[in-house]
Amino acid sequence: MGKTAFIFPGQGAQVCGMGQDFYENTETAKQVFDRASELLGFSVPELCFEKNDRLDLTEYTQAAMVTTSIAMLRVMEERGFRADVAAGLSLGEYCALTAAGIMSADDAVRTVRRRGILMQEAVPAGVGKMSAVLGITADEIDAVVDPIDGVQVANYNCPGQIVISGLAGAVEEASVKLKEAGARRILPLNVSGPFHSALLREAGEKLGEFLQDITLSAPHIPYVANVTAEYVTDQEAVKGLLERQVYSSVKWQQSVERMLADGVDRFVEIGPGKTLSGFVKKISRDAAVVNVERLADLEKL
Repeated sequence: MGKTAFIFPGQGAQVCGMGQDFYENTETAKQVFDRASELLGFSVPELCFEKNDRLDLTEYTQAAMVTTSIAMLRVMEERGFRADVAAGLSLGEYCALTAAGIMSADDAVRTVRRRGILMQEAVPAGVGKMSAVLGITADEIDAVVDPIDGVQVANYNCPGQIVISGLAGAVEEASVKLKEAGARRILPLNVSGPFHSALLREAGEKLGEFLQDITLSAPHIPYVANVTAEYVTDQEAVKGLLERQVYSSVKWQQSVERMLADGVDRFVEIGPGKTLSGFVKKISRDAAVVNVERLADLEKL
């Protein structure tokens, strides 16, 4: 008998209307959205369901995404769906912490609101840059990037897709050298900052201070941390991992490989989009992957 992982997408998967059918048709999801609105002082349903310019702003996106995924998770739990392990890409790690029972939904929403503001304010516009590198191995990218000051790997997503981040000039220099080294394409990303780079160290440290007032509980299932790609079963390690995650590489491919090695053969992506489902299939064609972003998906599941 294999194991099941609940996995949660990160920033960039947001879309207007996400979670709306859950909100309108289940009392459980409605309570999650309405509670988030109370905590944050603005309407999260309005942010998620009505066309606006704020949904793509980091300081709002993160709270919107986490609220949506947790609302879906709570409905799934109510209907008897359970996982053996949880993981999330970057921002999605907070949903994984909630799924594991380590962080309350209230604290997850409050923390990512603070995280979003800190990340939004960390680096002036135009100073940093992120680019996706396609068609070249992680080892080849590391060999090119490591000697260049001001740039690092931000995300190891899956074979053939890795993201670099850092100072704009350093990212551009690395991009030229990566093309020379055989990269098929370099795609600049439309993001508001050089996330998961050393430029966000101060933001991570400030988040660490905020986390000191957050109470964490012992997990009822383990989760896999972005920074280490290892199982975490001790909540005492979590705050330090979340602080480092802001300015460290996200080891998503390695996290999935760790779960596969532990016997996970079913991955359920909870939240908008199918980004993680695509990554998992590129990492392992044998893994069963299901996406839950609409209530109809849950009915089929």
